Amino acid sequence: MRPQEEAIHRTLAQILLAGRLAPGSQLVEMRLAQIFGVSRERVRKVLHRLGHERLLELVPNRGCFVSSPSLVQAREIYDARRVIEGGIAGALAGRLDAGQLARLEAHARQEHEALHAGDRAASIRLSGEFHMLLAEFTGSPFVLRQLQELVSRTSMLVAFFEPASASACGCEEHEDIFTALRQGDAARAMKAMHVHLSLIETRLRPRADVAAAVDVEREIERAWAAEQARAPQAA
Repeated sequence: MRPQEEAIHRTLAQILLAGRLAPGSQLVEMRLAQIFGVSRERVRKVLHRLGHERLLELVPNRGCFVSSPSLVQAREIYDARRVIEGGIAGALAGRLDAGQLARLEAHARQEHEALHAGDRAASIRLSGEFHMLLAEFTGSPFVLRQLQELVSRTSMLVAFFEPASASACGCEEHEDIFTALRQGDAARAMKAMHVHLSLIETRLRPRADVAAAVDVEREIERAWAAEQARAPQAA
């Protein structure tokens, strides 16, 4: 993906993960192309990627919409994650090499930086990446694919239904998992993972701070202007 397409993807993903657009809001391809100053084909490429990541819903013959996750889905998804990730934690305990431990430590620092910066979207993204790192360390492409599907589905659940203040809890829970993995305590690692995922599920609550009538295009224009101010991209 080209640098400007990456910037567009980053802008839209940040808005979506920050819960700034109401579920079900439509994103019009032609208007996005005008806002970003690129062709509709390039916008479509980004939208398809966001659809694959479960941040958007692409409906044939209707258009592109902000995902509308349901709390009813949460139980089934988190049950599956507990089964898979409990096994991942147990399998990795005491088996991570120095390089893998260093990557987890560096990731933990990034999570804390996002937390202290109050960057909700980055916190959600990094939280998912922590779990994907562990899946990667199993060396199993099948496990990685399965967890990618589940983590993608839960990202928007967290964005819309978990209070922003819960990010601090998530960081602490990740530290508990990491400590158990580093110490080689498989039982503790599995328990810490189960507790973490269960606590996320219990923290999910309906939100009332995203207005149904939010101006989608205005929000995107503001985010794009901020993105360009931080790192101008060539057309």
